[in-house]
Amino acid sequence: MQELWYSRRPEPTATGTAADLGWLDDEFGPEGIATRPLRDVREHRPRTLFGEDGNALALWARSRGAPTRLIGLTWTEERQAVLTRPYVTIDEPEDLRGRRLGLPLDPGAPVDIARATALRGFQGALWAGGLTLNDARLVDVPGEAPTALLEALARGEIDAVYVKGEPALRAAERHGLRVAIDLDGHPDRRVRLNDGTLRAITVDQLLLDVRPDVVARFLRVLLDAAEWAGAHPDQALELWRESGGPPVPDGPRRLPDLSIDLSAERLRLLAEQERFLRAHGFLDAAVDVYAWAEHAALGSAQSRRRTPMAQAV
Repeated sequence: MQELWYSRRPEPTATGTAADLGWLDDEFGPEGIATRPLRDVREHRPRTLFGEDGNALALWARSRGAPTRLIGLTWTEERQAVLTRPYVTIDEPEDLRGRRLGLPLDPGAPVDIARATALRGFQGALWAGGLTLNDARLVDVPGEAPTALLEALARGEIDAVYVKGEPALRAAERHGLRVAIDLDGHPDRRVRLNDGTLRAITVDQLLLDVRPDVVARFLRVLLDAAEWAGAHPDQALELWRESGGPPVPDGPRRLPDLSIDLSAERLRLLAEQERFLRAHGFLDAAVDVYAWAEHAALGSAQSRRRTPMAQAV
């Protein structure tokens, strides 16, 4: 084996943090194994790929027969909000009843992650108000998200859009839009559950079978990177800014928690997400997330650490 691939997200992840710290190269470089980033895994999945991606992409690939195993889950809070125009009377989830909710539409995408994310975001907002998707009017908005959505909202063609992340919120301000519902503040994780909040770490079954030691070592480095970020928030924020990703707001509420586990709670949330994606046509087949999960790899990674983290495996 001459190279290991890892998915590289623009947002802070344990994998990206480990790579930026140089720890992946430190771990595998002396053996002549190169670690290489891969930014789009929808069309190409090397057999030596470690994926740390939104759950929709990982579940979609698995539903299409990708021979992956789930070896970890992270829960990272994102800025999630429902936006509207000034003076439109949407201030609480209940106010979404009967409103025109804009959904991005990209018919050419292998899987329309942006649409799945927006639909899930609206479902969470409506559920917080005792409503369902059937209580609102879903309007397709073709074009690049979130730009097309924000422009359609500013023109009055729709009443509300769901967005995530600081860049989208800053773009909304430039369009003169306002936050109607801040989903971040809701205490129930099911309201905040979405593609990017619950991220899946996956690996190919072949690599797990042939080199379980490599999988455990890679995971150990990610555990170390996640713990380092939590213990050194100022340095982590600077590292993420230098990596060129989206801006990460200061403050403990916004600092991403990159901790990795396969706890019963996270698996339950992933199973709920799987049912949602399948019900709305984003998956080709059902995925049994409990059978997909491989606990031994994370357990082996924990045992290799000098100071094991107190995480559920």
